Amino acid sequence: MVTQQHPWSRYVAIGDSFTEGIGDPEPNVPGGHRGWADRVAEVLSRGTEDFAYANLAVRGKLIQQIIDEQLEPAVALRPDLITISAGGNDVIRPGTDPDEISGRFEYAIERLSRDGATIVLFTGVDVGFSPVFRGIRGKVAIYNENLRSIAAKYDCIVADQWALSEIQDQRFWAPDRLHLNPLGHHTVARMVLAALNVENDLVPSTPEPLPDVSWRQARAEDLVWAREHLVPWVLRRLRHQSSGDFVTAKRPTAGPYADASEEAVAGGADAQ
Repeated sequence: MVTQQHPWSRYVAIGDSFTEGIGDPEPNVPGGHRGWADRVAEVLSRGTEDFAYANLAVRGKLIQQIIDEQLEPAVALRPDLITISAGGNDVIRPGTDPDEISGRFEYAIERLSRDGATIVLFTGVDVGFSPVFRGIRGKVAIYNENLRSIAAKYDCIVADQWALSEIQDQRFWAPDRLHLNPLGHHTVARMVLAALNVENDLVPSTPEPLPDVSWRQARAEDLVWAREHLVPWVLRRLRHQSSGDFVTAKRPTAGPYADASEEAVAGGADAQ
């Protein structure tokens, strides 16, 4: 006999690279990236008959693109649980206004909330630990406060990354310093399940201590990072390109979590 552990049977995730799972490569799942949303769906699917999951997130998307491209497809899937993380790519861009971005975010939440689904939204990470993004910490904080007000207005659940101190550590991040690595995605999945009050067997993981690094070595690593990750990102911005151009959603339809993963494994085998 299956014992239902939560009230949801149809979960749709929308957003950008964070929700797509970039930084957590796994060739045996759709899209080749696992991520926190897949991990959450895997847990929610246990003990729930006919549980369905779709992930419409695409890397590089700005909030208006998420509104234009993902909102109506998400609503059409008739979810009773929605997670949305959007606006991060807008906030990190120079000259953008967190109040204007959150105004667009509220439009998205108002649309998604019409059918009574449970909605989970995410605050941004406290980037004070990151030399790359420390300068926009105040901007992220303003955006987060706006998101908290929206969550209160529309009765959304807040997945509070700002308070998730574990990921304020470079060992939880991919080499590009922009996306979480598998440990980071695992940690966020635990946080989301806790916010949903869903019992699970995901255990906290502790990374090994960072080795001592000399000033010269740290600067050399910064130069490598800038060449391999920062310069391409800047060039895409100048060319009005996105890493998500020509990328489609990895799970565009709602279906059993395991079935989609098994199809990805079979597809990989056929390609060999």
